[in-house]
Amino acid sequence: MEETSEPIKRDVRNHMLFEVATEVANRVGGIYSVLKSKAPVTTAEYGERYTLIGPLNRASAAVEVEELSPSNPAMRETIQSMKERGIDIIYGRWLIEGAPRVLLIDTGTGYRWLDEWKGDLWTTSAIPSPAGDNETNEAIVFGYLVAWFLGEYIAHDRRRAVIAHFHEWLAGVALPLTKKRHMDLTTVFTTHATLLGRYLCAGSVDFYNNLQYFDVDAEAGKRGIYHRYCIERAAAHSCDVFTTVSHITAFESEHLLKRKPDGVLPNGLNVKKFSAMHEFQNLHSQAKEKINDFVRGHFYGHNDFDLDNTLYLFTAGRYEYRNKGVDMFIEGLARLNHRLKSAGSTMTVVAFIIMPAQTSSLTVESLKGQAVVKSLRDTIENIEKGIGKRMYERCLSWKEGDNMPDEKDLITSQDRVMLRRRLFGMKRHGLPPIVTHNMHNDHEDPILNQLRRVQLFNHSSDRVKVIFHPEFLNSANPVLPLDYDDFVRGTHLGVFPSYYEPWGYTPAECTVMGVPSITTNLSGFGCYMEELIENSSDYGIYIVDRRAKGVDDSVNQLADFMFHFTEKSRRQRINQRNRTERLSDLLDWKRMGLEYVKARQLALRRAYPSSFEGQEDYFDIIGGTEQKLSRPLSVPGSPRDRSGMMTPGDFASLQEGHEGLSTEDYIAWKLPEEEEPEEHFPLTLRTRKMTERAASPLDSISINGREESEVGARTA
Repeated sequence: MEETSEPIKRDVRNHMLFEVATEVANRVGGIYSVLKSKAPVTTAEYGERYTLIGPLNRASAAVEVEELSPSNPAMRETIQSMKERGIDIIYGRWLIEGAPRVLLIDTGTGYRWLDEWKGDLWTTSAIPSPAGDNETNEAIVFGYLVAWFLGEYIAHDRRRAVIAHFHEWLAGVALPLTKKRHMDLTTVFTTHATLLGRYLCAGSVDFYNNLQYFDVDAEAGKRGIYHRYCIERAAAHSCDVFTTVSHITAFESEHLLKRKPDGVLPNGLNVKKFSAMHEFQNLHSQAKEKINDFVRGHFYGHNDFDLDNTLYLFTAGRYEYRNKGVDMFIEGLARLNHRLKSAGSTMTVVAFIIMPAQTSSLTVESLKGQAVVKSLRDTIENIEKGIGKRMYERCLSWKEGDNMPDEKDLITSQDRVMLRRRLFGMKRHGLPPIVTHNMHNDHEDPILNQLRRVQLFNHSSDRVKVIFHPEFLNSANPVLPLDYDDFVRGTHLGVFPSYYEPWGYTPAECTVMGVPSITTNLSGFGCYMEELIENSSDYGIYIVDRRAKGVDDSVNQLADFMFHFTEKSRRQRINQRNRTERLSDLLDWKRMGLEYVKARQLALRRAYPSSFEGQEDYFDIIGGTEQKLSRPLSVPGSPRDRSGMMTPGDFASLQEGHEGLSTEDYIAWKLPEEEEPEEHFPLTLRTRKMTERAASPLDSISINGREESEVGARTA
């Protein structure tokens, strides 16, 4: 190779993308879901130029990763070079949709240099690292090994530009190292939640109203996380492009990490659309029937409410009592119970709390309830078969003049005895339990203590029943044999009144499955929907104001939402589920992934400005395939009456319009006479106003020669 004084001009068009996180092929939390669901669209864009880097967890890698030999010579040489120095690396295909390439580094083989690397981290970046913090030690070793790999790779591949995208502080140690070592690559850092924000919100502080006043160093020190905070802050300041997952987290990051994010990268989902609208409604009915079976067993001896007139509400997530808004949910349920009883409502609400906690086993009462109901069902099925057989034989031998078979000929005395035994077995002297498992420290559990305080004990007079299931759901559960997705489909309303929720996958998953949900304006999902959709409650997204209102007013608003939901007819709930499911296109990675595209292009532009001298050339580099933001379409409109009200399939029926109902479900469309009834009506998107939020550098990034705002306007 000839010596040259000019720096190498890397190919930004066919650049390499490395995405670095601690949850690659290693399920720990939400980042695993982000990477896994995003993999198909990223792989479709990059092919083999996309590689995920993570620490090696041999137990999960054995079932999730198929080892391969790298086809890229630079990758092969880099891995071989590190293996010669004693670093164990697995390269292969992640066995998920999209099958992205993954590179898993065994951090255990790097601990021999831990002390040396800790000293270097202090010398170069002034980041302390106490000896006893194993999580931080793991982050340091992983960070140095990633920086080692990236340095080796760009030395072997001197032709293509390299983007390294890091997720969360645990993967962020490599960022200040790449900056200090002047590596010829560009970096993106995404924080999914700030460390200090999570700790502060878990305490009893008015977090969002005092955000600008916190002494961040002192607060981190008081909580013993100063060294972790230093890593997170260094990562945010060392990267070329700093991003978060929502505007509420961007506001938080600006004050706690002292850098304003360059843009927001919302989390998406892989949306599987059904060919017919009724398909997901059928899935709802099937899953609801399984929940009905559980409720019959759990409330045996107290099944004095009509399951056809019962609504299933739920909340789910990590056991963060205050951050996830469980305190507000339970208080809202107590007020809802009072309002339903005062109104003389016949509607029953069964509220599920699905949050994993420390348990020893299922309670005897929970197991007994399912066993009692199963034995009753089996006995009745046997009696049914016996009656059918005897009726068949009796009818075969019937002659003219004989009496018709009656119940005395069909039900034997043995059947009556067995049925009586089962009915006596249904007797219950106590109330149905409010928890399905035996809890460790039952008397100290905050959820159980609040349920006791508001006296939600599943009395027969209560219109709101509560079931706390302190374990993740799965189909092998002996009490509630449903996977989480199937359980969500069978419910009527998800309630997530979170105080600290950087994004909020749970309400997003509800939306994709056509289940209405309640969220807050302090969650990333709530802010996203509030900004995007006019009257989001019409589409089954209820947003509780936890920012401008006091706690009591917010709880009352939550109770109002739930109470008004109980007043809906079955027809109205079906209509609303149809509209909620239509929002799923807004959460698809095909749409959300465009923000990642813009972040990567901004990173390339900052690192290699000479490659973007001409605007036309820049548009060409972004990509040749025209990308359009998808928009959800309503089903064809149904006939209208003379009043001009129209029902695009999932809105109010003409009969309900004549009845003068004025609920928030119904939207009257006044159509010009020349329009055809079969016209498709797009979802009403809010027109973005520049005053609603501060502009970000990503707003100026164009897709295929069009401004992002222009693309958004076309969707609206």
